[in-house]
Amino acid sequence: MDLRYLVIEGNIGAGKTSLCNKIASERNAKLILEQFADNPFLPKFYKNPERYSFPLELSFLADRYNQLKKNLESFDLFSELIVSDYFFMKSLIFSSSTLQEDEYKLYRQLFDIIYSSLPKPDLYVYLHKSVDNLISNIKLRGREYEQDISFEYLKSIENGYFNFFKQQNSLKILIIDTNTIDFVNNKRDYKMLVNTIFDGNYKEGINRIVF
Repeated sequence: MDLRYLVIEGNIGAGKTSLCNKIASERNAKLILEQFADNPFLPKFYKNPERYSFPLELSFLADRYNQLKKNLESFDLFSELIVSDYFFMKSLIFSSSTLQEDEYKLYRQLFDIIYSSLPKPDLYVYLHKSVDNLISNIKLRGREYEQDISFEYLKSIENGYFNFFKQQNSLKILIIDTNTIDFVNNKRDYKMLVNTIFDGNYKEGINRIVF
């Protein structure tokens, strides 16, 4: 399959950024990584979600749009590959889990205005891990502000992704169950995963892989 714009996503702790870094390094691809570490609302949100969910989601909406627009507009048409660890639709998935109904309606209006102006990926990959495995990964990587993330919040994000997938018929979506592999530390698992992504002939809509 001819891939020029590849998106790799997953829930918090799924390993999407690690996989993007490996693929970009191996294939000399342009890399777009979400700039979340400097967001001043994120630590506050994990401590007080009700107060900080709306400013957090608005800040992510603006940051994601500006970053994607800048990078995708300047993308060399003759370059082989661009790899991103998020798709703009992520804004809608997370906000649907964090915002109150009236806040979400306003947020959705803003989202719809700008979403159509961004290009869509050739393939959207979702790395699926169980919530228990996500929590283990989150604890292992040790980001202090993530340690209070609840099982319920991660489950709501997972449900948001799968609800999104059900509504899509114009994207090629590849859902890969990675619960039994370690593509970060095991070279064989990594190679198997990358071959699955790049060698498949996927149809529009949902395609599923279980190792």
